[in-house]
Amino acid sequence: MSNKVITMFYELKDAKSGEILESNMTNGGISFITGHGHIIPKLEEELLKLKAGDRTSITIPAAEACGEYDNQAVQSLPKEQFAGIELREGMELFGQGEDGGSVRVTVKAIGESEVMIDFNHPYAGKDLGFSVEILEIREPSEDEMATGMVGGAHSCGCGGHDHGSGGCCGGHGHHHGDGGCGCGGHGHSHDDEDECCGGAHHENGGGCCGKHH
Repeated sequence: MSNKVITMFYELKDAKSGEILESNMTNGGISFITGHGHIIPKLEEELLKLKAGDRTSITIPAAEACGEYDNQAVQSLPKEQFAGIELREGMELFGQGEDGGSVRVTVKAIGESEVMIDFNHPYAGKDLGFSVEILEIREPSEDEMATGMVGGAHSCGCGGHDHGSGGCCGGHGHHHGDGGCGCGGHGHSHDDEDECCGGAHHENGGGCCGKHH
């Protein structure tokens, strides 16, 4: 199947609790190129069945979304590894995995000499419910295929800032200003919240949503 550029609005909820996890319904549509691992594979598969103007809801079970929650992906590291960082429970940090790629972790607890961190994706164990409205589906240009980025649009993929296999809709994407996207990837703005955890790593490499451990 050939690559497509998809532009859409979306709202992401925890399918069981109904909690809204992300939404770009008021921030303008997001665009991405299929076949580049920018989104959860199952979500991309379902979106490719749609056409411009379609509105629908898509539910993706945890196993096909960000994976089941792995208790072994929680570990303690010496507090000295986090020197210079103002730690807070629940904050997210970035470090380097054993494979050399970037991984994101969540601070679960802060002790006297150790910090407990969670390498699970924030949406691990959650069934994800997407409400989407397709604005456009088209063929990508040669430049877009070469770069993997959609020209002149709020794009997923986030250039060279991908973490793992995805940039949004299920990847570890970052927001770039107000037009960024998360779409299952729990995106972030490039601001003071983006701390680095000083080389923290997990034996499983800290897999990401759309690329299971």
